[in-house]
Amino acid sequence: MRRKFGDGFYMVHFQQPDVPEAEFDRDRATTFRRMLYGDAPEGQMPVIPEGGGYLELYPEPEKLPDWLTEDDIAAYVAEYAGSGFTGPLNWYRNLDRNWELTTAWHRAPITPPALFITGERDAVVTWERGAIDRLSDSVPNLRGTIWLPDCGHWVQQERPAEVNEALIDFLRDL
Repeated sequence: MRRKFGDGFYMVHFQQPDVPEAEFDRDRATTFRRMLYGDAPEGQMPVIPEGGGYLELYPEPEKLPDWLTEDDIAAYVAEYAGSGFTGPLNWYRNLDRNWELTTAWHRAPITPPALFITGERDAVVTWERGAIDRLSDSVPNLRGTIWLPDCGHWVQQERPAEVNEALIDFLRDL
């Protein structure tokens, strides 16, 4: 990822020791408001500006959306008060090891029936839309791809009724 996207790519940035924790712990409420609400501009890869921080990619919302409340933010802040962000960030720090452990399954097709649901504003997928369009190459039993309009990364929270309806329809069709 470093070779392909550079040191500012969010997954590479998160691998640095202590740097992302310091940024996220500075003001946990701000961290969660920005991370849960924000979406990078459409088609823009999440790359941190040199010398900057991850949260710069996501502005502080003027108003929270209907699906996110200050009580929700407070619950996340309370959950992370004891453990901080090191555990979740270690997932990114362990990517190379995970890749090694799953070598036997590289390029293996995913054969069970599948449904892919994402938001049209999800920064994680919008900059690689072509890869999503080719998903059936590695998931031959892909039953559909749903791009929820005006929706970001947290599709289950942002659009629970539409996600549930899509899942129920998918399961009924099986």
